[in-house]
Formats: sequence, C-alpha cells, structure tokens
Amino acid sequence: MNAPRFDTQLIHAGEIEPRVLGAVSMPIFQTAMFEYGGETSYHDLRYIRLNNTPNHQVLHAKLAALERAEAALVTASGMAAISTALLAILKPGDHLLVQDCLYGGTHDLVHGDLATLGIASDPIDAARPETWKAKLRPTTRAIHVETISNPLMRVPDLAAVVRFAREQRLVSLIDNTFASPLCFQAAAAGFDLSLHSATKYLNGHNDLVAGAVIGRRELVAKVTKKLNHLGGSLDPHACFLLHRGIKTLGVRMRHQCGSALTIARFLAGHAGIESVNYPGLENHPQHALAKAALAGFGGMLSFEVKGGVEAAARFMQRTRLPAKAPSLGGVESLLTRPATTSHLGMSPEERRRTGITDSLVRLSVGIEDPGDLVEDLDQALRG
Repeated sequence: MNAPRFDTQLIHAGEIEPRVLGAVSMPIFQTAMFEYGGETSYHDLRYIRLNNTPNHQVLHAKLAALERAEAALVTASGMAAISTALLAILKPGDHLLVQDCLYGGTHDLVHGDLATLGIASDPIDAARPETWKAKLRPTTRAIHVETISNPLMRVPDLAAVVRFAREQRLVSLIDNTFASPLCFQAAAAGFDLSLHSATKYLNGHNDLVAGAVIGRRELVAKVTKKLNHLGGSLDPHACFLLHRGIKTLGVRMRHQCGSALTIARFLAGHAGIESVNYPGLENHPQHALAKAALAGFGGMLSFEVKGGVEAAARFMQRTRLPAKAPSLGGVESLLTRPATTSHLGMSPEERRRTGITDSLVRLSVGIEDPGDLVEDLDQALRG
C-alpha cells in the first residue's frame, strides 16, 4: 500500500495501536502524573507539565506526519510556541531577521521582550530575497517569516527563505498558522521549525487555545526542554479537543479556501471597496509566489472599505452572519479591525509603517454557504 494521503493521515496518523480498551475515540488521560517507569531523564518522566501524556504524544505524532516532519510538540498557545522556539534558539547577543509585517503579538515579542534580553532583530521584505544579505550580522542566527502574513496576507518567497537559511547557516522558522498543513507543509519544504497557533485552523472550532512546534527532531527537543522549564503545557482535555478538531481540517479548510476566493473576487469588484488583500487574486503582489508554493490560498482576507474608519465600523455593524471578534480559523466567520484587536499593541506609527490602517477590516471565512456570506456583505456595504 502506498503512503497514506493527507486526509487519511488526519484520521489515522499517530493513533495508539491497539486502541485503548477498544475505544474508537482517543480517551482523555486526565491525570497530572503517571507512575515512575524507570526513566533516567527528568524530561522523560510522564507528567502533564512535560507535555508527554498519551494525549500529547498522539498529537505530536499526528502533527509531524501532516507536515512530513521528524517531530512535533504542542503548547499552551500559539504565542507559547513562538516565544519558546525563539528562546530555545537565540541567546543574548544574537541577531534575528524577521518579516516586516507580522502578527501583533509576535511583533511585540521580538521588538520588545527579546530586545530587553539583548536579542537584536532587523526587519526584511520577505518577498525580496536580494535585500536580505545586507541585513546579516556576524551574530545572525535565525530568520522568521509567516506563510501568509497577518493581517495584510503577504506571501514570502518561501523557497528563497529556505535556501538563504541553509547558505547562511541560519535556523529557519515559519508561522504556518494561516496556511495550515493543508496548504503548506513547511517542514517538507525545508523549514527547520514550523509554528502554529493551533487555536485557529488546526482545531477549527473557536473553543480552545493551543500551539504547535513542528520540525527537525533535535530542534524540537531543544524547544521541548525550554518549554518544560517555562511551563507552557497543554491540558489533556484541550489535547482531546485539538485531536478531534484536526481530523476535520481537510474538509473544513478546502471549503474555507474556496469560499474566501469567491468572497475576495466579489469584494474586489464592489463599488464600496477600496482594495482587497488575498493571495488568490491575480492582482495580489505575491500571487505568483503563492501559486507556486501553496496548495491553497487560505481562508483569510482583509480589505479597505471606502470612506475610512467610520465607514468600516458601520459596515461591520450592519453585517449579520460574521461574529465581531478577534481570532480566526473557526467554523464561524469572524470580522475584526486589526488596529483594535490583534495589532492594538503596536503604536499607530508602527501600524502605518507596516501598512495596517485603522480602517483595515479582516475577515476569517467560516464554513457557512459562500452565497449567504456574499449577500450579507453586500447588504452591509449597500446599507
């Protein structure tokens, strides 16, 4: 039999064999500790804080299989995954190259917390590899990008990032949340570490907070040891919910990708819209890069409503189907203005410098019928 395809891996990869007492669904091992089994390393003791209960181990094996990686680790949140990975790789005096438009939490971590620890960074235009070498320092140790950036949906030259990192002996990290393993298998593409907010597409139901680190075995082991000390563990019940949610990733996200493209095309032709950011549109500045690297363009888009902040706020109030809430990747469509939520921690000057206006609206497309979503957006724009 050939190697299982992606949707089959979603269901079967990493599962305990034989099943636990015949249970078809993975049981929740809601116990803080396990009996000592002769382990010789502290990090091998079976204990919830060490993220190695049976619920954790099944997730680790499944996530590694989905990106064709050597190892994986789940964490208490996406920011726990990002911060712990960076702290495991970088030390005071080191230097990081980082994409110039990032999720607000990552931006604040890199330019605030890491800076106070003596870890320097420089921004790069991730779609222009010819400009990266000039930013290198003797202390540069890593490069960090997002597969599809939050919230402007920019796409790096992903193949060039991998080549550059190898040539310069850097650790390559990528936040693969917006694409998910369905649209981009980052580890298989050569990235050293793939990071996820599993709160989003991996779980897909807006009912838990979790993160994931996927990649090279020795690096995941380093991140695991750091996480064991920092304590960003995922509870077994949250592991159970994430494990259940992952199994429907394929059917959910294919629908969301198709709906997002339909909605992006509708908005791009609407008289009430100034501009649309979606890598599946032919006029997107990185459309060719996205088409070459990704198996799908994702379920996220952002746009500018004509009339500025007040018009954007009125539009959001008039919509009926999407919830007005931060986060993304769930079955319900969500609308937010990043300047008031995900990127509120950035100063207005920082947001303007990266192209995030106060009137920018971000839409996470759910699994509702795309026709109903289009009708709702249309009436809100016309109202």
